Amino acid sequence: MRIISKMGAGLAAVTMTAGIALAGNANQIVVDGSTTVGPVAKAFAEYYMGKHPGVNITVSESGSGNGAKSLINAACDVATMSRAMKNSEVKAAQDAGVLPIEKVVAMDGLSVIVHPSNPVANLTLAQIRDIYTGKIANWKDLGGPDQAIVIISRDTNSGTYESFQTLVMNQAKLTGKAEYVGSNGAVRQRVMSTPAAIGYVGLAFTEGVKALQVNGVEATPETVTAKTYPISRALYMYTNGRPKEGTPLFDFVNFCDTPEGMKIIQDTGFVVKK
Repeated sequence: MRIISKMGAGLAAVTMTAGIALAGNANQIVVDGSTTVGPVAKAFAEYYMGKHPGVNITVSESGSGNGAKSLINAACDVATMSRAMKNSEVKAAQDAGVLPIEKVVAMDGLSVIVHPSNPVANLTLAQIRDIYTGKIANWKDLGGPDQAIVIISRDTNSGTYESFQTLVMNQAKLTGKAEYVGSNGAVRQRVMSTPAAIGYVGLAFTEGVKALQVNGVEATPETVTAKTYPISRALYMYTNGRPKEGTPLFDFVNFCDTPEGMKIIQDTGFVVKK
């Protein structure tokens, strides 16, 4: 874990238990944020509650940006994020008396996905950017069928969208023809049902679709760890202050460092950090 300075970067949804958790009940933990980190957080929670029946952990997936807002507003104990906190979020937190502590829990490769029937197997970052700006509009220009490209994007509150904007788009504006959806799973479903579609998701959301090589590199645990896959990123949990050692909150946030936590990370399709 590290302190963020002003210059630094089946579970129920959140309910009124948030007030109980943040009022000092150490056995209540409320988690909110990224749909990418969601499967890991849910699996961590399920495992931990199985070992500690007196602890209740609720997980909500409202997006990385909303996770940050929840932490700032004292509505959650853990904000899960698929990007680092922005300077503006850190400042808002500090202005509210919240001290964000960052924990990298896993690594991820942002997978560019197409329908399994699409013959295209590799795109460069420049080609992906040109698709999403609208400069390339037909698969035939990329060695594929003569079909207009259906562009699927995550919603703008998503950490996955923010990562894509930074790592692929260089902050270029997406074409007005792009369709925005609210989760990694929704992107996958849209691409699975649409032969001409393209989308981007976390590494754990590629079942049933075709993940493309990017700049000739396949997204694997090895290439993500080595950062040779060009769209690699870290996944985070944030807390208000450093959790007290020995508490359920400390154990939950640091569960990624245990053998059981590492196995869960791998089983959910993500990459154990080095």
